[in-house]
Amino acid sequence: MYVYIIDDDDAVRESTQLLIASSDLEATIQTFSSGEEFLSADLFSSTGCVLLDIRMPGMNGVDVLKRIKMEESNLTVVMISGHGDIPKAVETMKAGAYSFVEKPFSDTEIINIVTEAIEVSKTNFVQAELKQQAEATISKLTPREKEVLDKLVEGLLNKVIAYELGISTRTVEVHRARIMEKLEVKSLPEMVRLYFLAGSGDTSLAPA
Repeated sequence: MYVYIIDDDDAVRESTQLLIASSDLEATIQTFSSGEEFLSADLFSSTGCVLLDIRMPGMNGVDVLKRIKMEESNLTVVMISGHGDIPKAVETMKAGAYSFVEKPFSDTEIINIVTEAIEVSKTNFVQAELKQQAEATISKLTPREKEVLDKLVEGLLNKVIAYELGISTRTVEVHRARIMEKLEVKSLPEMVRLYFLAGSGDTSLAPA
Protein backbone atom coordinates (compact mmCIF):
# COMPACT_ATOMS: atom_id res chain seq x y z
CA MET A 1 0.00 0.00 0.00
CA TYR A 2 1.12 3.53 -0.77
CA VAL A 3 0.24 7.00 0.45
CA TYR A 4 1.21 9.82 -1.90
CA ILE A 5 1.15 13.35 -0.50
CA ILE A 6 1.02 16.08 -3.15
CA ASP A 7 1.27 19.60 -1.74
CA ASP A 8 3.42 22.61 -2.59
CA ASP A 9 3.58 23.58 1.10
CA ASP A 10 6.74 22.00 2.53
CA ALA A 11 5.46 22.19 6.11
CA VAL A 12 2.16 20.46 5.28
CA ARG A 13 3.94 17.75 3.30
CA GLU A 14 6.48 17.01 6.01
CA SER A 15 4.07 17.11 8.95
CA THR A 16 1.53 14.90 7.16
CA GLN A 17 4.23 12.42 6.21
CA LEU A 18 5.49 12.27 9.79
CA LEU A 19 1.96 11.80 11.14
CA ILE A 20 1.11 8.93 8.81
CA ALA A 21 4.52 7.31 9.36
CA SER A 22 3.97 7.34 13.13
CA SER A 23 0.51 5.77 12.83
CA ASP A 24 -0.40 2.08 12.63
CA LEU A 25 -0.87 2.28 8.88
CA GLU A 26 1.36 -0.13 7.00
CA ALA A 27 2.06 1.97 3.94
CA THR A 28 4.97 3.35 1.97
CA ILE A 29 4.80 7.14 1.95
CA GLN A 30 6.07 9.37 -0.82
CA THR A 31 5.74 13.13 -1.12
CA PHE A 32 5.60 15.42 -4.14
CA SER A 33 5.77 19.21 -4.28
CA SER A 34 3.70 19.50 -7.47
CA GLY A 35 1.19 17.67 -9.60
CA GLU A 36 3.68 17.54 -12.45
CA GLU A 37 6.25 15.80 -10.25
CA PHE A 38 3.72 13.17 -9.21
CA LEU A 39 2.46 12.51 -12.73
CA SER A 40 5.99 12.19 -14.10
CA ALA A 41 6.61 9.37 -11.59
CA ASP A 42 3.93 7.29 -13.38
CA LEU A 43 2.48 5.63 -10.28
CA PHE A 44 -1.00 4.96 -11.63
CA SER A 45 -0.70 1.18 -11.22
CA SER A 46 -0.16 1.55 -7.45
CA THR A 47 -2.76 0.74 -4.83
CA GLY A 48 -3.36 3.21 -2.02
CA CYS A 49 -4.31 6.80 -1.26
CA VAL A 50 -3.39 10.14 -2.80
CA LEU A 51 -3.62 13.20 -0.55
CA LEU A 52 -3.92 15.95 -3.13
CA ASP A 53 -3.90 19.69 -2.47
CA ILE A 54 -6.42 21.61 -4.58
CA ARG A 55 -4.46 24.85 -4.93
CA MET A 56 -0.92 24.50 -6.26
CA PRO A 57 1.22 26.53 -8.68
CA GLY A 58 1.21 25.10 -12.18
CA MET A 59 -1.02 22.06 -12.41
CA ASN A 60 -3.76 22.28 -9.77
CA GLY A 61 -5.32 19.43 -7.86
CA VAL A 62 -8.38 19.22 -10.09
CA ASP A 63 -6.23 18.66 -13.18
CA VAL A 64 -4.17 15.99 -11.39
CA LEU A 65 -7.35 14.21 -10.26
CA LYS A 66 -8.69 14.18 -13.82
CA ARG A 67 -5.44 12.66 -15.07
CA ILE A 68 -5.54 9.94 -12.39
CA LYS A 69 -9.12 9.10 -13.35
CA MET A 70 -8.26 9.14 -17.05
CA GLU A 71 -5.62 6.48 -16.37
CA GLU A 72 -8.28 4.31 -14.65
CA SER A 73 -6.04 4.01 -11.61
CA ASN A 74 -7.10 2.16 -8.45
CA LEU A 75 -5.62 4.98 -6.36
CA THR A 76 -8.18 6.64 -4.09
CA VAL A 77 -7.89 10.43 -4.10
CA VAL A 78 -8.58 12.60 -1.06
CA MET A 79 -8.50 16.33 -1.73
CA ILE A 80 -6.91 18.76 0.73
CA SER A 81 -8.76 22.06 0.70
CA GLY A 82 -8.58 25.45 2.33
CA HIS A 83 -11.77 27.01 3.67
CA GLY A 84 -12.40 28.92 0.46
CA ASP A 85 -11.95 25.78 -1.63
CA ILE A 86 -14.95 23.87 -0.28
CA PRO A 87 -17.14 24.37 -3.40
CA LYS A 88 -14.20 23.27 -5.54
CA ALA A 89 -13.63 20.27 -3.25
CA VAL A 90 -17.26 19.21 -3.67
CA GLU A 91 -16.82 19.58 -7.42
CA THR A 92 -13.80 17.24 -7.33
CA MET A 93 -15.85 14.59 -5.53
CA LYS A 94 -18.30 14.69 -8.40
CA ALA A 95 -15.28 14.19 -10.68
CA GLY A 96 -14.21 11.07 -8.80
CA ALA A 97 -12.42 12.13 -5.61
CA TYR A 98 -13.24 9.92 -2.62
CA SER A 99 -13.52 12.77 -0.11
CA PHE A 100 -11.81 15.94 1.07
CA VAL A 101 -10.29 17.26 4.28
CA GLU A 102 -10.24 20.91 5.17
CA LYS A 103 -7.11 22.67 6.45
CA PRO A 104 -6.19 22.74 9.23
CA PHE A 105 -7.09 19.08 9.74
CA SER A 106 -6.71 17.09 12.97
CA ASP A 107 -4.39 14.11 13.29
CA THR A 108 -7.34 11.77 13.88
CA GLU A 109 -9.24 13.11 10.89
CA ILE A 110 -6.43 12.63 8.41
CA ILE A 111 -5.52 9.14 9.68
CA ASN A 112 -9.16 8.02 9.53
CA ILE A 113 -9.71 9.31 6.00
CA VAL A 114 -6.44 7.83 4.71
CA THR A 115 -7.30 4.47 6.31
CA GLU A 116 -10.72 4.49 4.64
CA ALA A 117 -9.24 5.52 1.30
CA ILE A 118 -6.70 2.70 1.39
CA GLU A 119 -9.44 0.15 2.08
CA VAL A 120 -11.44 1.50 -0.86
CA SER A 121 -8.37 1.23 -3.08
CA LYS A 122 -7.81 -2.38 -1.98
CA THR A 123 -11.41 -3.23 -2.81
CA ASN A 124 -11.14 -1.54 -6.20
CA PHE A 125 -7.96 -3.48 -6.92
CA VAL A 126 -9.59 -6.81 -6.08
CA GLN A 127 -12.66 -5.94 -8.17
CA ALA A 128 -10.45 -4.97 -11.10
CA GLU A 129 -8.59 -8.28 -10.82
CA LEU A 130 -11.84 -10.25 -10.71
CA LYS A 131 -13.20 -8.31 -13.67
CA GLN A 132 -10.06 -9.02 -15.67
CA GLN A 133 -10.30 -12.73 -14.85
CA ALA A 134 -14.00 -12.80 -15.80
CA GLU A 135 -13.27 -11.05 -19.10
CA ALA A 136 -10.53 -13.57 -19.87
CA THR A 137 -12.88 -16.46 -19.10
CA ILE A 138 -15.70 -15.13 -21.29
CA SER A 139 -13.23 -14.48 -24.11
CA LYS A 140 -12.94 -18.28 -24.44
CA LEU A 141 -16.44 -18.37 -25.94
CA THR A 142 -17.05 -18.45 -29.68
CA PRO A 143 -19.11 -15.58 -31.19
CA ARG A 144 -22.18 -17.89 -31.37
CA GLU A 145 -21.73 -18.99 -27.75
CA LYS A 146 -21.48 -15.34 -26.71
CA GLU A 147 -24.76 -14.65 -28.54
CA VAL A 148 -26.43 -17.51 -26.69
CA LEU A 149 -24.97 -16.28 -23.38
CA ASP A 150 -26.38 -12.80 -24.00
CA LYS A 151 -29.83 -14.32 -24.54
CA LEU A 152 -29.58 -16.58 -21.50
CA VAL A 153 -28.71 -13.59 -19.32
CA GLU A 154 -31.82 -11.83 -20.65
CA GLY A 155 -33.76 -14.72 -19.13
CA LEU A 156 -35.02 -16.12 -22.43
CA LEU A 157 -36.12 -19.75 -22.72
CA ASN A 158 -34.10 -22.10 -24.92
CA LYS A 159 -36.87 -22.28 -27.53
CA VAL A 160 -37.09 -18.49 -27.70
CA ILE A 161 -33.31 -18.21 -28.10
CA ALA A 162 -33.47 -20.84 -30.84
CA TYR A 163 -36.16 -18.87 -32.67
CA GLU A 164 -34.31 -15.52 -32.37
CA LEU A 165 -30.98 -16.98 -33.52
CA GLY A 166 -32.47 -19.22 -36.21
CA ILE A 167 -31.13 -22.45 -34.74
CA SER A 168 -32.68 -25.54 -33.16
CA THR A 169 -33.53 -25.83 -29.48
CA ARG A 170 -31.16 -28.79 -29.28
CA THR A 171 -28.33 -26.62 -30.62
CA VAL A 172 -29.08 -24.01 -27.94
CA GLU A 173 -28.88 -26.74 -25.30
CA VAL A 174 -25.51 -27.88 -26.64
CA HIS A 175 -24.20 -24.28 -26.66
CA ARG A 176 -25.48 -23.76 -23.13
CA ALA A 177 -23.66 -26.86 -21.89
CA ARG A 178 -20.44 -25.79 -23.60
CA ILE A 179 -20.75 -22.26 -22.20
CA MET A 180 -21.09 -23.57 -18.65
CA GLU A 181 -18.15 -25.90 -19.18
CA LYS A 182 -15.90 -23.14 -20.57
CA LEU A 183 -16.93 -20.67 -17.87
CA GLU A 184 -16.49 -23.38 -15.21
CA VAL A 185 -19.85 -22.66 -13.62
CA LYS A 186 -22.43 -25.08 -12.24
CA SER A 187 -25.60 -23.00 -12.49
CA LEU A 188 -27.28 -20.19 -14.38
CA PRO A 189 -26.93 -17.72 -11.45
CA GLU A 190 -23.16 -18.34 -11.41
CA MET A 191 -23.06 -17.78 -15.16
CA VAL A 192 -24.94 -14.50 -14.84
CA ARG A 193 -22.71 -13.23 -12.03
CA LEU A 194 -19.62 -13.94 -14.12
CA TYR A 195 -21.23 -12.19 -17.09
CA PHE A 196 -21.90 -9.01 -15.14
CA LEU A 197 -18.57 -9.15 -13.32
CA ALA A 198 -16.90 -9.01 -16.73
CA GLY A 199 -18.81 -5.81 -17.43
CA SER A 200 -20.97 -7.42 -20.11
CA GLY A 201 -24.11 -5.70 -18.89
CA ASP A 202 -25.81 -3.47 -16.32
CA THR A 203 -24.66 -4.79 -12.93
CA SER A 204 -27.87 -3.50 -11.34
CA LEU A 205 -29.65 -6.32 -13.17
CA ALA A 206 -27.45 -9.08 -11.78
CA PRO A 207 -29.16 -11.47 -9.39
CA ALA A 208 -28.26 -11.35 -5.71
